[in-house]
Amino acid sequence: MKVVKFGGSSLASAQQFQKVGKIITDDSDRRIVIVSAPGKRYDDDIKMTDLLISLAKSVTEETYNPRSLQLVMDRYEEIISELNLDKSLVETIRDGLIDLIEEYQQDEDRLMDALKASGENNNAKVMAAYLSSLGMEASYVSPKEAGMVVTNEPGNARILPEAYEKIASLRDREGILVIPGFFGYSKQGHIVTFPRGGSDITGSIIAAGVEADEYENFTDVDSIYSVNPNLVNNPREIKELTYREMRELAYSGFSVFHDEALQPVVSKGVPVCVKNTNHPEAPGTRIVGSRTVNGYPVVGIASDKGFCSINITKYLMNREVGFGRHLLEILEDEHISYEHTPSGIDNMSVIVRENQLENGNEEKILQRIRNELLVDDVQVEKDLAMVMVVGEGMAKTVGIASKATTALMEAGINIKMINQGSSEVSMMFGVDADQVDQAVTSLYHAFF
Repeated sequence: MKVVKFGGSSLASAQQFQKVGKIITDDSDRRIVIVSAPGKRYDDDIKMTDLLISLAKSVTEETYNPRSLQLVMDRYEEIISELNLDKSLVETIRDGLIDLIEEYQQDEDRLMDALKASGENNNAKVMAAYLSSLGMEASYVSPKEAGMVVTNEPGNARILPEAYEKIASLRDREGILVIPGFFGYSKQGHIVTFPRGGSDITGSIIAAGVEADEYENFTDVDSIYSVNPNLVNNPREIKELTYREMRELAYSGFSVFHDEALQPVVSKGVPVCVKNTNHPEAPGTRIVGSRTVNGYPVVGIASDKGFCSINITKYLMNREVGFGRHLLEILEDEHISYEHTPSGIDNMSVIVRENQLENGNEEKILQRIRNELLVDDVQVEKDLAMVMVVGEGMAKTVGIASKATTALMEAGINIKMINQGSSEVSMMFGVDADQVDQAVTSLYHAFF
């Protein structure tokens, strides 16, 4: 039994729906289908989710912008018409959107969550209707019916442990089940969306809950590549990588499969296969618990911008019991999460996302560090990027760090910091953001 998820580009138009229908009919094991909202049909197009965000922002206490609603409906009408589905589905979608606006008109956060989630929800209804029109036994299953019980924080849902028992019962249902991705329902009955990559997260949760034999994630590329293909011509395709490798690469900027989506399938050991809707016969990339390292010790190189470093200096810091705990408590109090903490004897750096220090947070945190930790100096270094060299084979290969630093030196790139976890699956280099693409390409050519 397979759980299969289709991303926004796979469902952007009626033509894409037809490709998805063939993929599902070609393999009877594909019994649970997770769908995203319609994505872009062409480069300058607007994603359905962005249209829905505009609609939500247009809502006032009295009304909403009819033009914003019509732009949403135009996309669905086009798909439904070209697939020759019953026109009543259009009115069902319109009525549902108006009901959501009326229900959450006075609550901006809930309204935004509900309307964003409607992109996936309505697309699932269209997909179920289309599969039925092809003669398949297919049914739409709402996340509430599927058992997707989540925490109650708008835009940041987390699945609750008790959800998995009800999700498991989906195995016993007949036919093809079409479930919208991206959201669940809180115990209070509210629609709550997951963070970025929410449909990936839904697919992973459902795959783990039903203990699927495989979770297929269909997107618009043949496989995951060892580096961003926009930076390197004809980059090496990755045929297989481990959960840990994928987690590191996804965290560092690989957008093909989001890092938060891995945890559920890891816990149940469900293998993932990333495939291309437009080229489904390609083998894709498998993500598994363990693999044999053959040839390359490094599997991929990724990068992400938007970081800054809080650099702290205090003489005899290493003798001060509880210094690190107190520093991290300050960040916790101010709701700041950290990424890395490289340190020396008398100094310590905390890498955080730069946007977390906006709206006065930077001044508040620096003042608390000065007053509570009595440091000699504290400064914030901005416009940093993190480059990750990732591979299970690195731990047993001599000279990885030497090869990486030599490549960066020859490219004229100054390394601001280096950090490596105890697992030795990844090595992080901090560089200036304006040099990050050059850093990635130099490392790619060094290792591949």
